[in-house]
Amino acid sequence: MENTSRRKLIKQITAGSFAFAFAPYIAAAKKNEDYFSELKGNINHSVSRWTFGYLSLDELCIAVKEIGFNAIDLTGPKDWPTMQKHGVYSSMCYTSGDNNLNKGLNNPIYHQKLIDEYLEVIPIMAKAGYKNLICFTGKREEMDDETGMKNCMTALSKILPVAEKNGVTMVMELLNSKVDHKDYMCDHVEWGAELCKRIGSDHFKLLFDIYHMQIQEGDIIRNIKDYHQYIAHYHTGGVPGRHEINNTQELNYSVVMKAIVETGYKGYVAQEFMPTYKNKLDSLKEAISICDV
Repeated sequence: MENTSRRKLIKQITAGSFAFAFAPYIAAAKKNEDYFSELKGNINHSVSRWTFGYLSLDELCIAVKEIGFNAIDLTGPKDWPTMQKHGVYSSMCYTSGDNNLNKGLNNPIYHQKLIDEYLEVIPIMAKAGYKNLICFTGKREEMDDETGMKNCMTALSKILPVAEKNGVTMVMELLNSKVDHKDYMCDHVEWGAELCKRIGSDHFKLLFDIYHMQIQEGDIIRNIKDYHQYIAHYHTGGVPGRHEINNTQELNYSVVMKAIVETGYKGYVAQEFMPTYKNKLDSLKEAISICDV
């Protein structure tokens, strides 16, 4: 998106684009009141927008409310007015930029562009009541871990004061570099946790993607328990293949969710698998049922 278009969009949002209230959606929520009461409330459920891209955002908002939860992951400013209209929360936000996970905070070449984008969107997030903003290290490109960590710290030192002031948390995603994201730097929870320790701010934490970390290093429950204080968000996905999280894959997600609950975690768990069922929303309903421990 061009800078001018992005600024125009953000000004429009600031001017009050979030104020929507439609009776049909309120009626739909009341209709599903019984389903809401069936969820245990130990896990805050969400779903990643891109995995149900065949639906319009309006359709996805209606679907998640009908299933019984009210959050969608990985949305940006252009999406928020629609979500607000339906009373659906953005549990993990993007900036208005391209959010290229290959060109991230570990490389000074990209710092100014990224810093500008984050500083622009953080106050808008705060106005909308959103808390989590995703970020990435980017590829190594022959860079050693220590240099990459220091470069990330340099960039984040320019962003975090504004994030802290606005109650926003920068959340760095852990991705596997073994299969899906070759050469990605933040590919082990220990590296990410060390970055959190060095930064020393409650407004910088990790997105623990269970699918990615099972591929990269396994030992999921032990790592969750050992590093839970540095984790602000979770993603799911069946291993291998990133499809449904049922018994067709190798993880027992109900047991993983119980371990997460035992750490005292109060954030969101977002379903981020690619559904294969003929009725894709049946896959989502199943996943919510598996994770609702």
